[in-house]
Amino acid sequence: MVKLIDDERLDYLLAEDLRIIQSPSVFSFSLDAVLLSKFSYVPIRSGNILDLCSGNGVVPLLLSSRSEAKITGIEIQERLFSMACRSVEYNDLSEQIQMICHDINDLSDSLPQSHFDVVTCNPPYFKTPGGDEINKNKHLAIARHEIFCTLEDVIRVSARFVRPGGKVALVHRPGRLLEIVDLMKKYKLEPKRLQFVYPKKDREANTLLIEGIRDGKPDLKILPPTYVYNSKNEYTEEMKRILYGE
Repeated sequence: MVKLIDDERLDYLLAEDLRIIQSPSVFSFSLDAVLLSKFSYVPIRSGNILDLCSGNGVVPLLLSSRSEAKITGIEIQERLFSMACRSVEYNDLSEQIQMICHDINDLSDSLPQSHFDVVTCNPPYFKTPGGDEINKNKHLAIARHEIFCTLEDVIRVSARFVRPGGKVALVHRPGRLLEIVDLMKKYKLEPKRLQFVYPKKDREANTLLIEGIRDGKPDLKILPPTYVYNSKNEYTEEMKRILYGE
């Protein structure tokens, strides 16, 4: 039996046959986290994976279905950290997944540097606005805006903890692509794979997935696009496979 707090609920991760604690007023994961987990390279039998800005632990949970590697998730918000820990325990994954409640900018004494085979992150997408533009719900504001970590923080920290030759995968917004590439190169993460996600075939891309290799050589591959909905506003066959395992 899992303990739920306030408006929390226990949802299914259908394709992986897992359950996850969610809360509409605190945090519910988006499609972006699912896409990141499917896009990321992961070692199958062994190794170490680090997930930054883990929220309620959705990416570590999803990755656990694809890999037997040890997974460490970092989340700064205590409430989301609690949700993630309880989900990990409920799914009997405590031997594989370790959650840490910490600021990603202050991890030097908590984790070994240049240690992880893969680093993933679904970071806050938006620079912090002023005044009334920011969400009044602090949990949602922190998840969406660069209040505790900037894009540069995410890339710098990822480069610090991934091993030479290891991979860093991010999901973000296309409008920040050039900034992402510049920062990855600054911290010696060579972009290797890039994929754009479109709501429908006649729309502009609204999500990007990018993977870099620490100390890699230049050779960027643009992958085929992913479309979320078809002309009938139903999930495409690709999205059904991703979400439901069909």
